[in-house]
Amino acid sequence: MQIRTVGVLGCGLMGSGIAQVSAGAGYKTIVREVEQGFLDKGLGRVRKFLDDGVAKGKVAAELRDKTVANLSGTTAVDDLKDCDLIIEAIIENLEEKRKTYTALESVAKPQTIFASNTSSLCITELAAASSRPDRFAGLHFFNPVPLMKLVEVIRSLTTTDEPYKTLFSFAESLGKEPITAPDRPGFIVNRLLIPYLLDAIRAYEGGLGTLEDIDKGMKLGCGHPMGPFTLLDFVGLDTTYFIANIMFEEFREPAYAAPPLLKRMVLAGRLGRKSGRGFYSYQ
Repeated sequence: MQIRTVGVLGCGLMGSGIAQVSAGAGYKTIVREVEQGFLDKGLGRVRKFLDDGVAKGKVAAELRDKTVANLSGTTAVDDLKDCDLIIEAIIENLEEKRKTYTALESVAKPQTIFASNTSSLCITELAAASSRPDRFAGLHFFNPVPLMKLVEVIRSLTTTDEPYKTLFSFAESLGKEPITAPDRPGFIVNRLLIPYLLDAIRAYEGGLGTLEDIDKGMKLGCGHPMGPFTLLDFVGLDTTYFIANIMFEEFREPAYAAPPLLKRMVLAGRLGRKSGRGFYSYQ
């Protein structure tokens, strides 16, 4: 199947990034949000990224203009009717995603492929909420989407060969490096990353060292680009907490249990960079 037009559901941090790389790769891309204000904010984020990149000499002016020309926004689900691929990047809530797929079924073409950018939910369960479980898979991008090269392609129990191969090739066409991940909580990257981040919190709770020393130790001792607490603040403590709970529910292993400090920080609204304060202050 040839993909010409791509729909993206959600114009938040992930959705706007996915829309940007899709449009930049030459696909006509339509991003849909529930409110015009959210849409304007997301599209503004794309334009600022591109303009800043041109100003710094990191993005060619031709690529910026091509991306802007291929990208449009809407608040109407009906405007996605001609899409060959629709990538869902809305809130990590199973019921909200189910409602979204139900709304899409009435407008999408029978041959359209559905993909979810979920970082932790079961793809097979999401696929069962649609009328096309054979044409449904996971397409997990990483933040920030324009810069991160990896895409996990998750094949559910019901995904057939053609859609899977099409999505793998689509990810490659974006200039990404796709890998095939199993339909298990956390897939590959988060399955390994989340226990590491949770262990870092437990170590800090146990007095192993200061935030700064633990971060510096992992950066300089292991060559990581950022330490675990800097990374937690970047990813979002609420996102980490959500993924950890899903993984613990699935496996019931202590390694996936959220430490008390993480739970309390989420309850206090200290979510990291996006809230202005997490393990570090960004105000």
